[in-house]
Amino acid sequence: MNQKTSQENLLTPVQVAELLGVSSGTLAVWRSNGTCQIPYMKIGRCVRYKRSAIDSFMNQQTHLHTHLKSVGVVK
Repeated sequence: MNQKTSQENLLTPVQVAELLGVSSGTLAVWRSNGTCQIPYMKIGRCVRYKRSAIDSFMNQQTHLHTHLKSVGVVK
């Protein structure tokens, strides 16, 4: 993989926010408090996300129906 291809696979917080439909500030909060476990890297002071990590995160958010959330809950 050449350097250009590698750089194309790294996304800025603004790009990721646009893909996820949230603000870049929300991503900063998620990084800070661990709300969503999206792997990221810091290069100097710059935050970057691998495109494959974002794709994986989005795939994990896919649900068939909401019933599965309540399975095993004692009422």
